[in-house]
Amino acid sequence: MTPGSNIPLPVTRVAVDVAAPVRLDVSGLLLTADGKVRSDDDFIFYNQPTGPGVTYRSGGGTAPDAIIVDTSALPPGIEKIVVTASPDAAGQTFQGIEPTATIRGADDNSVLASFTPPQLGAETALVVVEIYLRNGVWKARAVGQGYANGLAGIATDFGVSVEEPAAAAPAQPVTPPMPTARPSVTPPAPPMAAPPAPPAPPAPGAGKVNLDKGRVSLQKNQTVSLVKGGSPLLSQVKMGLGWEPAYRGKDIDLDASVIAYGPQRNHIDSCYFGKLSIVNGAIKHSGDNLTGEGGGDDEVITVDLGRLPQEVTGLVFTVNSFSGQKFTEVAKAYCRLLDASTGEELVRFDLTSAEPQTGVMMAKLIRQFTGEWDMTAMGEFVKARTVRNMVKPAAQSL
Repeated sequence: MTPGSNIPLPVTRVAVDVAAPVRLDVSGLLLTADGKVRSDDDFIFYNQPTGPGVTYRSGGGTAPDAIIVDTSALPPGIEKIVVTASPDAAGQTFQGIEPTATIRGADDNSVLASFTPPQLGAETALVVVEIYLRNGVWKARAVGQGYANGLAGIATDFGVSVEEPAAAAPAQPVTPPMPTARPSVTPPAPPMAAPPAPPAPPAPGAGKVNLDKGRVSLQKNQTVSLVKGGSPLLSQVKMGLGWEPAYRGKDIDLDASVIAYGPQRNHIDSCYFGKLSIVNGAIKHSGDNLTGEGGGDDEVITVDLGRLPQEVTGLVFTVNSFSGQKFTEVAKAYCRLLDASTGEELVRFDLTSAEPQTGVMMAKLIRQFTGEWDMTAMGEFVKARTVRNMVKPAAQSL
């Protein structure tokens, strides 16, 4: 599975195990329609292993921990179970230890699907997959949403009370702060404590930012959620791509394109100078720029997010040199995302390095399980003079 993809569940009882090269803490949260737990009793983990319809199963250190969900036994009003994971070692990130979630039939252990979140960095906790109810049918969806502030960030996002450590009387037992130890929850009665503040701004590739504070300048591998608190989801955006010759008086002919993919990284279509409109006009290309001269965007690709069919879950924006010029001959290459309705620049990524290659993957947009989109700066160079040659490496980047 890829981020945002889903499958219907053919059985009522499923087990989700999460494996990694290191020991993980795996937990499950029962959520209502508003995306919150009803109380701390809906947080299922090693220290509170059972709840209505949901059970935590320890792997004992030799096998992956798992969350078992019996959809027929879930209480009325519970519409989603999210399965989370965090490294057991204090402060460890998922860099280089990408986990794999396997969804199985709980009674026969048959594999229904598997999912490995791509390109993790400084995340210390993940929402890995979710089991959710849609139109009377239970489904599983790959998520892969990372948190830089540990399991505490996930728990508080979903309404679980996280108890802070006591400031005095160190000899007395206290609940240690997360993520420096395994999680603990308080009884439902006390008021919810404030979660630890996440680090800001995030380092390259770490965590996720949003548009609440206005325009975002991304660094390579950094991700921004294209949402703004209190605002509706973006409906139409423009990706402007621009470049200048590194040497004055020399034209450089680059081609900007976007490649659309489905939930299994399957290639749906490509929009470029030779095909200016795809997916029934939801994606449109401004046309070819043959020189790269002049200020402003050289080529613009407009994406009507609201009109994209559901099978389109990923978009990769690329730039190629059909004439064979290398990116070491290019200066000031960039991409920027604009709100098409207002012209406001939302996100910008400046390519600060170059390699002697003929293609570069600039950025990708990924549809999230909530319906919103994330943009990730890429800046990955490949040997590819046409968009056709970009299809395979771009799919591997999703």
